[in-house]
Amino acid sequence: MRRMNYLGLLSNDDGAPVDLATDSVGRRVMIGLTKIGLALKSRAWQEAGRRKLTPTQAQILALLRVRAAQHGLRLRELAAGMGVMPATASEALRVLVDKGLVRKARSGADARSLSVTLTARGRREADRVAGWPDFLVDAIEALSAVEQAVFLRGLIKMIRSLQERGEVPISRMCVSCRFFRPNVHADQDRPHHCAFVDAAFGDRHLRLECSDHHTAPAESAARNWSVLTTHNISRGVTA
Repeated sequence: MRRMNYLGLLSNDDGAPVDLATDSVGRRVMIGLTKIGLALKSRAWQEAGRRKLTPTQAQILALLRVRAAQHGLRLRELAAGMGVMPATASEALRVLVDKGLVRKARSGADARSLSVTLTARGRREADRVAGWPDFLVDAIEALSAVEQAVFLRGLIKMIRSLQERGEVPISRMCVSCRFFRPNVHADQDRPHHCAFVDAAFGDRHLRLECSDHHTAPAESAARNWSVLTTHNISRGVTA
């Protein structure tokens, strides 16, 4: 059996490295993604230290910035969005409240539960946190427009697969939204339609996280995914 260690190196059970000349492309992609993940983790710790935050605290700020602009999030929603236990999220929240970056208030929908929102200072800090992954932009820009589009489609497919297996938190992507209408327009550059904003858009505009997302019923989402991927194959798009 082959295993991936925390450095992103692939080895056999006896610890001997795998011969990449004979290993699958899929495993090489896995190694590459692991190395990118390590780079993101390292940058998160560096930036968090400078701002006197932990990566978990920074992740809460970033999530609230995207998902709680108006109504806030409950503790359970925060924990689910980050893929951590509620106790972990609760401890990080306690520190953020003490720092004056977030506030807790009774939820308007349910007075028995608490809703978490950013303070004005917290919004400014969340804006800084949101820029931490920007160091990857130059590397992404090294890809051609076609390569970026294929990469995006591949990421969407991977994330959807991981979500279905419960391996990652649910991402509010176009492909799982009830407003998404795949391949309804004849224009190959903008074949899809967003019923929320009533506008056509193309594959390159597919979102991985949208503040206006409304989860589609499972049957509808599955049907949309089938239409999207089947039509992509017919156009010669394999991702």
